[in-house]
Amino acid sequence: MALRLVFMGTPDFAVPTLLEIVERGHEVAAVYTRAPKPAGRGMDLQETPVAKAARGFNLPVYTPKTLKTEEAQDIFRAHNADAAIVVAYGMLLPKAILDAPPLGCFNGHASLLPRWRGAAPINRAIMAGDSESGVMVMRMEEGLDTGPVAMEGRCTIDADMTAGDLHDRLARICADVMVVALSALERSTLTTKPQSDVGVTYAAKLDKNETRIDWTRPWQYVHDHCRGLSPFPGAWCELNGARMRVLRTTKGEGSGKPGTVLDDKLTIPCGEGALRIVELQLAGKKAMKAEDFLRGTQLPAGSVLG
Repeated sequence: MALRLVFMGTPDFAVPTLLEIVERGHEVAAVYTRAPKPAGRGMDLQETPVAKAARGFNLPVYTPKTLKTEEAQDIFRAHNADAAIVVAYGMLLPKAILDAPPLGCFNGHASLLPRWRGAAPINRAIMAGDSESGVMVMRMEEGLDTGPVAMEGRCTIDADMTAGDLHDRLARICADVMVVALSALERSTLTTKPQSDVGVTYAAKLDKNETRIDWTRPWQYVHDHCRGLSPFPGAWCELNGARMRVLRTTKGEGSGKPGTVLDDKLTIPCGEGALRIVELQLAGKKAMKAEDFLRGTQLPAGSVLG
């Protein structure tokens, strides 16, 4: 017997889970997402990726600015959902919402909890040099990502993997793990386990003030910094006074003054070791491979990246 669900999500990351839930035959009574925001050159209002996906299935879409009012909570309860599924929604759920569905509210969170609770778990895992990540489905409670875990899916973080790469892999894992959890919920066999009190870390929201590259740090730190911020907001340095985002890097060979160009492969010494820039983006331009950039730009050895 299929479940009647409310789905709550906003960005691209949440879309595969919504699609999988619909394809598995569950009844989605309502989709909650953030309100449209101005975007693009014309600053036209743009619906969220989840809203666009929901409309493709003719699902009713709700974009409340808050869930704390009695009116919003009455509307939510009126959906008569068995459970709510939350994936990167972007709003905290008050207790009245958490308590409304009889089977509970379940969140798909992109980290191996209790590590990286909070807003930017994918970026922070890579920036910290973690070798493994995953998705955990937890029963939600009032604390920030503190609820008991029902299921998990894990994956390796490869040496040169960017936040964008890990995002796409975990989005698929989230969809797969969530539908398995829902299948168990249907059969009343879903169990949960409290999170450990050991190893709790918080994934703070990214700040633009932490995006500039510091070439005096060890190469591994710089490498993790660049890939952890790729593709957005992007780690950056200055080249000839203009901002250059560094999107992909790998281990390089050589030594020299930190931030100087060593060779025609864009190898850059760091405070310890060196890395090679693989992909970059100049202000106002599209992302490009380093070799394509070097075909059209003279950047002799000794050039300085600020």
